[in-house]
Amino acid sequence: MFDFRTIGVIGRRGDPRVATTLLELCQILTELGRQVLIERDAPGLESCPEQCRRVSREQLATQCDLGIVVGGDGTLLSMARSLAPHNVPILGINLGRLGFMVDVPPADMRDALAAVISGRCTHEDRLLLEARIHTSDGHAGPFLAINDVVIRNQAAIRMLEFETWLDREFISLHRADGFIVASPTGSTAYALSSGGPVLHPSLQAITLVPICPHTLSDRPIVVGADQTVRIVLLGDESTAAMCTCDGQSSYSLRSGDVLEVRRASARMRLIHPETYSYFNILRNKLHWGRGPALRPDEL
Repeated sequence: MFDFRTIGVIGRRGDPRVATTLLELCQILTELGRQVLIERDAPGLESCPEQCRRVSREQLATQCDLGIVVGGDGTLLSMARSLAPHNVPILGINLGRLGFMVDVPPADMRDALAAVISGRCTHEDRLLLEARIHTSDGHAGPFLAINDVVIRNQAAIRMLEFETWLDREFISLHRADGFIVASPTGSTAYALSSGGPVLHPSLQAITLVPICPHTLSDRPIVVGADQTVRIVLLGDESTAAMCTCDGQSSYSLRSGDVLEVRRASARMRLIHPETYSYFNILRNKLHWGRGPALRPDEL
């Protein structure tokens, strides 16, 4: 049973439309007797109840029992990288476009929050990725990624050449626009649009997806999450690539640099309403087929 006494609230920055929902959210939580921490940079702070305490993202991560995101999946990705290392679960209020992880509509917010506070909710733990970059001058990282770690060429009209390894076993030599290492959560993001498979979030696996490969037989593969994926960037001294985590943080790579990606020790815990269904999300967001011909009790 969860005991959510102190709740941290983060809203999508730079979006004035978030302020109204943030204000309503803080009022509901206050009425429910919760202590509310709100990120200092959240929009519309001047209208929040006086009981809400303004704190930094770092303070919020160490002091709250539950984090609530108001925005889209991108806002949740940013928040999760801060909260996951502190084992703080996350609930999402959807003000974005898709909403794979932020699954509570604003219209349902009051009922959903009351249910979550009383323990009528479900949760899931999701695998995260950790990236490290090794260069001739040393190393950088670890960097946390919820969705994916991606290598892309900084030169728009040139392909990259690189090797992939799984631990010490050679996989292949690639020529492509780039490469995606995705978690099961990220399998429905950039990796999916690049031809990768959908992985159920419960899987302990990582998908490797080349971006626009020169050889059509260079296809995505799925590997176990207990091994380390190594990508060795090849080419001459003019080669310049960019490594990005969740499309939100970037790091430069040069020829000879090695990117290592493995399962992170932290996990992301998502809180959902009791009616949450992963496949219902896929059907609605990806516009898959229709509902079942039979009810569950008829199967």
